[in-house]
Amino acid sequence: MNKHTRIELARQGIITDEVSQVAADEGIDPEQLSKDIAEGLTVISRNIIHDIKPLGIGRGLRTKINANIGTSKDRISLDEEMEKLDVLIKYGADAVMDLSTGGPIKDIRRLLLRKSTVSVGTVPIYEAVAKAAEDRGSIAKMSVEDLFNAIEGQAEEGVDFVTVHCGLTRKTIETLREDGRILDIVSRGGAFLVEWMIYNDRENPLYENYDRLIEMSKKYDLTLSLGDSARPGCLADATDRTQIDELLTLGGLRDRAVKEGVQVIIEGPGHVPLNQVELNIKMQKEICKGAPFYVLGPLVTDIGMGYDHISAAIGGAIAGAAGADFLCYVALRALISCAM
Repeated sequence: MNKHTRIELARQGIITDEVSQVAADEGIDPEQLSKDIAEGLTVISRNIIHDIKPLGIGRGLRTKINANIGTSKDRISLDEEMEKLDVLIKYGADAVMDLSTGGPIKDIRRLLLRKSTVSVGTVPIYEAVAKAAEDRGSIAKMSVEDLFNAIEGQAEEGVDFVTVHCGLTRKTIETLREDGRILDIVSRGGAFLVEWMIYNDRENPLYENYDRLIEMSKKYDLTLSLGDSARPGCLADATDRTQIDELLTLGGLRDRAVKEGVQVIIEGPGHVPLNQVELNIKMQKEICKGAPFYVLGPLVTDIGMGYDHISAAIGGAIAGAAGADFLCYVALRALISCAM
């Protein structure tokens, strides 16, 4: 287990080999990089037991690209997922995220961790709800231990960063009810949590047990990607009170994690009109005190079905220019088709 996290070492003025390597790759001063890590402005995404090149995400660094892969209950092929991995690495992706929700989820993730030469992320609630549905017949019957066991189990295997939807509170759900949306919750992990919270009449367990999550993350220097459950699913819902309510909560959770020496990135929208992309980046940077920002696109039109890679590229270019640190790309099937 880790005795000191990267943030703790940076606060002691120790320039680690990881910091030196990232600084050399990025062409920046290692002392400045270490200072930014200490302040939570930059993270190095690598689990202490995962033997990969360290990935720097944050202030003054290149904007990084994450590619999503994964199976569903309707399409399960380990060979296909590994083919996607090969293609995304070939074309320069900086990280890969396993979003599997069906099939042998553990086997897929373990194979990915063995084969990947880039940082690996997951959404642990996907495994937890799949287990609850299989064992108890309903995702709403997931236990708090199911969720935390999934997080720790994945950290023990070497996952480098995890999306955890800690900012979705009962207050956020009430704001959503009061204001209304065209598309309520489009985040899959967020939707699972909303169903769980309503069915069990309880607060979000990731929010309620956040200190436990922090302690768990410190063992592996696991980077927490604080998920945006309330991200807009269409342009009309962008930058509304529900989205901002969650972002304010994430800002406070970011502070708590960094204070305890745990690295954090913040996830962001989503579907955003062209003229609001820069606004969203600047707003997040202000509310979350410069924490690395991971945007899902953003998609700047609702009518580009089948062409999301183009819509996201437009939004991503604007977001990157405005200061986004990490961009999400999901059109791997289209990428593979182009590469064949």
